[in-house]
Amino acid sequence: MQLLKQNLEDGRAGRPAPAAMWPAANAACTGLQFPLAALDLAALSHNAGSLLRRAAGKPIRVASKSIRSKEVLKAVLAQPGFAGILGFTLPEALWLAHDPSDAFTDIVVAYPTADADAVRALAASASACARVTLMVDSTEQLQWLAATLRGHSPAAPIRLCLDLDASWRPSLGGRTLGHIGVYRSPLRTGADAIAVALAMDAHRNGPEPLFKLVGIMAYEAQVAGLQDTPHTANKVADLAKSAVLTQIQRSSMAEINHRRGNVVAAVRNVAELEFVNGGGTGSLELTTADPSVTELAAGSGLFGPTLFDGYSRFTPAHAVGFAAPVVRRPGPELVTVLGGGWIASGPSGPDRSPVPVHPAGLSLIGTEGPGEVQTPLRGAAAAQLRIGDKVWFRHAKSGEICEHVDALEVLDGGHLQGSIPTYRGEGKAFV
Repeated sequence: MQLLKQNLEDGRAGRPAPAAMWPAANAACTGLQFPLAALDLAALSHNAGSLLRRAAGKPIRVASKSIRSKEVLKAVLAQPGFAGILGFTLPEALWLAHDPSDAFTDIVVAYPTADADAVRALAASASACARVTLMVDSTEQLQWLAATLRGHSPAAPIRLCLDLDASWRPSLGGRTLGHIGVYRSPLRTGADAIAVALAMDAHRNGPEPLFKLVGIMAYEAQVAGLQDTPHTANKVADLAKSAVLTQIQRSSMAEINHRRGNVVAAVRNVAELEFVNGGGTGSLELTTADPSVTELAAGSGLFGPTLFDGYSRFTPAHAVGFAAPVVRRPGPELVTVLGGGWIASGPSGPDRSPVPVHPAGLSLIGTEGPGEVQTPLRGAAAAQLRIGDKVWFRHAKSGEICEHVDALEVLDGGHLQGSIPTYRGEGKAFV
């Protein structure tokens, strides 16, 4: 099954209309049972093309946590401009590295690991050692890795990447005013990075180095993962918040581009770096302007979940949605669907809840929200729904939807083309 249009033709043609997608998905998936999720090929192709245009020529490493389907990952990597996987756990990376298709030959695990069995499995495989890169941000992690490998000599040096903290800490008069971004790495300066890089030399596998530093990563979460044009009922507040966020993100990008360039230059004095990774779906056109960055990262933008509806720089198509069946009618304009409480990770709030999109006009009940086994919905459209009818939702984040279904039903032009397995459908759960 061809998952992406040749040369991303739909990506050039414009964003598919979401109003047409959901009725078509509903008709195409008649008879299919819950849990059910659908993937629209035209929307996926549009989103892939949009990411490449925004990257402006720099390769995009695909964030697998946002996809969680081998077949989608393979289809995206087959397109010129996408190169490599940004994985989320070492067991996942090993599984991909040993895939018989040989499609996954460059996998950077984006988060440090504490899985001793997986580290030893990596060390035992020469091909895995060549294909998988681990993330570190401290000498403590190096010591743990060395202790874990004691008595298990690696087939080749373990490839490592330094995770540079990209959060913004504005200051005034030499005093730090706060922390804007996520809490990831303790490495912020060239001196911090060089200290860890040099500490790698202390760990040996006989005469050979135990570790090999090959890359640096810096993810600007406060730009890539934060909407800059919020949409609420309070338009005045939205405009004010958008203005503040725009200024914060502008200042933050200027700071990290300067600091990242200095760190990369410093580390290149002690190591031959193969790559410097930066950005995410929400910041591609900003991060690609940093000359120190050699590659970008993106994943969520391929599926276009609701958390990416509020960006001023791009508008993704709605490529994935899920359906839940009506099982109750509590009142004249009320229906209850089975399940639906597929809450996205992050700070709890309405923006982490799924949004009903078809039939139009349905909304969640504020006192209940989406539930583990039942979700009540209110709206005039409820009167037309019958037991067994489907209500379609969009999920707030990308990859987490695939933790709930064994397969994605593939739609092309409103027609069902078949299904492709998710990680869950292949019996895998990595977090």
